[in-house]
Amino acid sequence: MPNLKQIIKNLATELGWEIRRYHPAVSEIPRMYQSLAYHQIDLVLDVGANVGQYAMLLRKLGYAGKIVSFEPLSSAYSRLKTISDKDSLWEVAPRTAIGNENNEIEINISANSQSSSVLGILDSHLKAASNSAYVGSETVKLSRLDTVAQGYLDNASSVFLKIDVQGFEKQVLEGATKILPQIKGIEIELSLVPLYQGQPLFQEMLDLLDGLGYELYAVIPGLADPKTGRLLQMDGIFFRP
Repeated sequence: MPNLKQIIKNLATELGWEIRRYHPAVSEIPRMYQSLAYHQIDLVLDVGANVGQYAMLLRKLGYAGKIVSFEPLSSAYSRLKTISDKDSLWEVAPRTAIGNENNEIEINISANSQSSSVLGILDSHLKAASNSAYVGSETVKLSRLDTVAQGYLDNASSVFLKIDVQGFEKQVLEGATKILPQIKGIEIELSLVPLYQGQPLFQEMLDLLDGLGYELYAVIPGLADPKTGRLLQMDGIFFRP
């Protein structure tokens, strides 16, 4: 007769869940934090912060260093400011999108907010996440990261850059050329299939980051097609050797 542990495991399997023992070596999210701790990261630049989900995750995982968040959408920015005000080491930069020039740009607003992008959205994304459909747009300030972030780096010894900008990642890196030598590691969304119009895919971004001196360190699976199970997007974590 199966014991209670096996009964619970079997029930979870029937419900589509998997129960496994936690260990940082095989658990992607804790392993990401472990890599930050190993590299003694003391400043995280959170580009595409939305309402602060990434920063809050870092705090839950135990990261106690400085965080600076960047967010362009007015509604998300307002919530981000409210949440971050409770944390003295979490600063929100003036509202702006981040790209490869200092200008203005129109950003498409998705129903779920997190899928908002300056690029057009493709059917491949909508089929995998119907709540990512665009419901409006907003004209926002556009800034190079090396224009708006330099002042935050002055007292940091080991900097980590997180980029979550829905297909606009290459432009963010192009606008950060002056500060990249000071950045030890990068977490960036990588698409395996086109999800936004004109976005670079995994191999192009891998080659770009390799040329900038970064090595792929770990991956965190992300968006998948719920019908086929195909992985569409993941986060890549890169560090300088």
